[in-house]
Amino acid sequence: MKYIIFLAFLASLASIVCGFLLEVDYSEKLIGFGVLGLFLVVFPLFIYHRWKDRDIKDYMLTQENLEKMRDNQKDKKY
Repeated sequence: MKYIIFLAFLASLASIVCGFLLEVDYSEKLIGFGVLGLFLVVFPLFIYHRWKDRDIKDYMLTQENLEKMRDNQKDKKY
């Protein structure tokens, strides 16, 4: 999965760079497809890859997590 994301990122980046550097009629389309590739393919795949094994309850403000934060504040006296 990591390599697929990296290859999609490189392809999008190459499309954007080629769109800026090449003097062709469709250079704006190259830039646009590169940006679309980043935002519609690379970023969602990256977010999914980084969050797939995590528990969302660890990041929510539940009563248990609030008590843990209060206990940590009491332990750390600055």
